[in-house]
Amino acid sequence: QVQLVESGGGLVQAGGSLRLSCKASGSIFSINIMGWYRQAPGKQRELVASITSGGSTDYADSVKGRFTISRDNAKNTMYLQMNSLKPEDTAVYYCNAGNFAMTWDSWGQGTQVTVSS
Repeated sequence: QVQLVESGGGLVQAGGSLRLSCKASGSIFSINIMGWYRQAPGKQRELVASITSGGSTDYADSVKGRFTISRDNAKNTMYLQMNSLKPEDTAVYYCNAGNFAMTWDSWGQGTQVTVSS
């Protein structure tokens, strides 16, 4: 099993920056892919960005050029650097980890990001 703990959310003004962290523990050797999802009130959870164990990244169109996903394998931690934040980025952000076969995945507890206009 893999346990995930997010941190780094908060309140920021539009145009500001935040960095989210997701620390993994447990059977981390089994992780092939990790990602950040977000869910705004009244909306479905959506994928924001993902990163594979090989370092390949992917982003939602809405965050390309503003957000950067990365991971520090030595610290078992994934990051999401969010720049030029907009009010529409306001959501609960969740960390997710899983394998390519999609036979399992794990979720963090979520961290609130609020961007004021």
